[in-house]
Amino acid sequence: MGITKQYLKTKPVCKVTFTVPAEEAEKVAVVGDFNDWNTEESILKKLKNGTFKGTFNLPKENTFEFRYLIDGDYVNESEADGYQWNDYAGAENALLTV
Repeated sequence: MGITKQYLKTKPVCKVTFTVPAEEAEKVAVVGDFNDWNTEESILKKLKNGTFKGTFNLPKENTFEFRYLIDGDYVNESEADGYQWNDYAGAENALLTV
C-alpha cells in the first residue's frame, strides 16, 4: 500500500493518491472523515496490474482518519502518518496529515 502527496502552490489543497495492491479484490474504497466515511464516493479504480488507485484533493493543514474497505473488510494503511483509536469502530484508524 502507499500514499503520495502533491502540494499545489496555487490552491490550498493537496492531491493525495492512494495505491492498494489487491489483485484478488473486486472492490476497494478509501473511506474517512474527509468524505464522511462514504463508500460510494471513494471507490478506487482497478488497474491492469491488479493495483487499485485513486486521487483526491484534500484541504491542506488537516489531519484525517481513514481506512481502506477491501471487499467489505476494513484495512489500515501500513504507511500512514499515525494511528488513532476509534471507540465507534472498536479499532484503530489510520491518520493522514496534509
